[in-house]
Amino acid sequence: MTDTKPAVRPANAQFSSGPCAKIPGWTPDKLKNALTGRSHRSGEGKKRLKRAIDLTREVLEVPSDYRIGIVPASDTGAVEMALWSLLGQRGVDMLAWESFGEGWVSDVVKQLKLPDVRKMIAPYGELPDLAKVDFSRDVVFTWNGTTSGVRVVDASWIPAEREGLTICDATSAAFAQEMDFAKLDVVTFSWQKVLGGEGAHGVIILSPRAVARLESYTPPWPMPKIFRMTSGGKLIAGIFEGETINTPSMLCVDDYVVALEWAQSIGGLKGLRARADANAAVIDRWIKSHNFAHHLAKVPATRSNTSVCFTLDGAEDVPKKMVKLLEAEKAAYDIGGYRDAPPGLRIWCGATVETADLEKLLPWLDWAYAQASA
Repeated sequence: MTDTKPAVRPANAQFSSGPCAKIPGWTPDKLKNALTGRSHRSGEGKKRLKRAIDLTREVLEVPSDYRIGIVPASDTGAVEMALWSLLGQRGVDMLAWESFGEGWVSDVVKQLKLPDVRKMIAPYGELPDLAKVDFSRDVVFTWNGTTSGVRVVDASWIPAEREGLTICDATSAAFAQEMDFAKLDVVTFSWQKVLGGEGAHGVIILSPRAVARLESYTPPWPMPKIFRMTSGGKLIAGIFEGETINTPSMLCVDDYVVALEWAQSIGGLKGLRARADANAAVIDRWIKSHNFAHHLAKVPATRSNTSVCFTLDGAEDVPKKMVKLLEAEKAAYDIGGYRDAPPGLRIWCGATVETADLEKLLPWLDWAYAQASA
């Protein structure tokens, strides 16, 4: 700890966990050719949307037989679309270890009112016992807990041969962590997270098994228009070729394409993961060198490389005081822990954040903690 105010600030003090920092070097000029004022249903509009889908497949290394669609309402919309469209045919295991996962549990139990739901909920900082998951049932989980900083290590706990579907909310894991698509039937994310895109749009990725469920099963409840992925018992293929269900922002679509092209320029998924790993290591070293800071994720292997969450010794209001001090000094924005999580800090370490900026942040954390604890 130190009472001396650091002399150097991060060049970019944006460490929010969503929307996240824009790609390095971003300016509004990068969107000068966006298809504003034009229809998304025009030939050029569909072409731009298809470009976003194709780049998503290339960067995320999505198998060729998986479908990718751009859908309304961010990751929340994509997850709800999957839950409302696919669940109900069989029992479901709902896994949660942070607030968003618990939100999906609540929706399945209270909104869909499914009769056969097993809730497997772990406290912040831990994972449920994955060995107890029953894959003869459908399984819903978040890959990376955005508000807890806890992620699954890999997909080894998911069998290749399974009866149920695996539905994975991957919004803070996509473009930063290696996911085994062969083990995942539905993957959702929003590009406002790891690639720093503008909000309001989600992406849903479906395996052939998920498509088969859609075409063979009709849920017993009314289906809102923005959730409908089939017509006459067949998949609406256009959704996965650039014909969106509702009107997307072509400005946001162009921004996403720019980010995907940047991702390709740094080596694709491998390069993105390397940047996130390097960033998370900066915060990890700081935590390990300070006895008053503690990772929220108890097991090192399960610690996120994007949403790094940690608690601090002292009064409960210390983190909030630090957040205000750092924002006033323009040294860090939006790094407070999520409102439902234990009091602490949450620093985004995804690939769009520069490692040098995190290095410059560290002395400010020391200073802010000293001020807040005084």
